[in-house]
Amino acid sequence: MFTECKSNLMIKLLPLDADVETKAVLRKTALAHKALAELKGVISSIPNENIFLETLTLREAKESSAIENIISTFDEVYQSNLLSSQFVTPASKEVHQYAEALKRGFSLVKTHGLLTNNYILQIQEVVEQNNAGFRKLPGTQLLNDKTGEIIYTPPQDFDTISTLMTNLETFINDDEMMDADHLVKMAIIHHQFESIHPFYDGNGRTGRIINILYLVQKNLLHLPVLYLSRYIIQHKNDYYRLLQRVRDTGEWEEWILFVLDGIEQTARESVFLIASIKNLMQQFKQTIRSDYPKMYSQDLLSNLFKYPYTKIEFVEKDLGVSRSTSIRYLETLVTARILEKVKVGRDNFYLNKELFKLLSGS
Repeated sequence: MFTECKSNLMIKLLPLDADVETKAVLRKTALAHKALAELKGVISSIPNENIFLETLTLREAKESSAIENIISTFDEVYQSNLLSSQFVTPASKEVHQYAEALKRGFSLVKTHGLLTNNYILQIQEVVEQNNAGFRKLPGTQLLNDKTGEIIYTPPQDFDTISTLMTNLETFINDDEMMDADHLVKMAIIHHQFESIHPFYDGNGRTGRIINILYLVQKNLLHLPVLYLSRYIIQHKNDYYRLLQRVRDTGEWEEWILFVLDGIEQTARESVFLIASIKNLMQQFKQTIRSDYPKMYSQDLLSNLFKYPYTKIEFVEKDLGVSRSTSIRYLETLVTARILEKVKVGRDNFYLNKELFKLLSGS
């Protein structure tokens, strides 16, 4: 079944009427599931999962924003803080808003077990800091950054957008609607959402959040730490080319294989990253507990890994200690060369350099 918008573009309503699970797709699906299962197991072995929710969410937020040419450095991102409304650059503020949107969506999906249009609207509202909702005015077009050429014109009228999004909502939440693997369905969902392009802005970032939340909803991950944005940046031309190729030809295999390959590669990289962070935490724990037993606590260790750039105020809050005690703890760790003191403007930060290297890929 098709729905027609005023731009004469025909978008298929889901489910697809074609069998897209080719032999190549099924083989790749098995590999992607294996990598995801390994990632899920590694996450389960971490004592404090919230540490990864903070640090890795910001990592993904930076990379996802970069796809939309919102450019910030890892230093700027980790030196900024949403709760205290302190941002090094305007771009780092947008990155933190994205991370907050991802965490909001994760909370909604975990609580209700659904990924609805209402939740998607809430996610986009946090990403863009407005409540414009689905597009009501015509004129949205996707252009080639270099030539200005129109690459794609999404549906232009509100009724068509609403119909397509209602259909997509049902497809996401009703497993009986299409007999296909969840990872294959994720590739279809992402393509459909980006083709509908329901918002005036923030479609790419919101679409990538939906990917993660869908995996959580289907219990393929219990923490949203599979971030495809770095893979997309590395293969940006293929990403946009294959999105458009499905629209032009209706051929799905290459697009689905691209997404599955991204899931597999990203899951394996995430396993390595999380295992490395876990090992580094163990090293910190042994050193601090051995050399500074009166200072050591699990809350202190968690703080040093929750904030790659921690501050006196963060330690005060997380440990429930006085400012003077926070200063003493942090300065002791600097003297021991466990942390590095960094001054940015009038603020003193205490950098977990080894963690920062892992997160930034440097």
